[in-house]
Amino acid sequence: METKPTYEQGRLQLELFDLRREARLRQARDWFFKNFHAETLDEAMKIAAPMTEGGTLFMMVISYWEQACSYLNHGLLHEDLFFESNGEFFGVWESVKATLPDARERWANKAFLANMEKAAARFEKWSEARSPGQIAAMRQWRKQMRAQMASAAAKA
Repeated sequence: METKPTYEQGRLQLELFDLRREARLRQARDWFFKNFHAETLDEAMKIAAPMTEGGTLFMMVISYWEQACSYLNHGLLHEDLFFESNGEFFGVWESVKATLPDARERWANKAFLANMEKAAARFEKWSEARSPGQIAAMRQWRKQMRAQMASAAAKA
């Protein structure tokens, strides 16, 4: 039997949404999706090096979504409600997941983005059950967009 979200879960969901509307976080999210396209940790470090504007914006985005996913994973948020209105976290996950094993090893932090990883695995199952093929289509679209961006950069 499916449970309904509690009032408290709904309020927390709204508070998370309000944080996403904050100007600096909105800027960081825009920057992230326009600029963070890395397949390796070294590429990621060039795009979002510590102590740079890119590094700051990168950390704002991943720390926001890691925190939101920790609330979900600890049961403070209702899963269906969260997944229905927060697909962006999965796009962030897809952008960072290739670099994660090396990042965890380099910084000796096995828990780095573990909440986002756990939530993403659940989202993928949740999404596939409701809309089979959606995740594969999204991944194909992202691959095409990266190829277009690489082609445009090569011409510039």
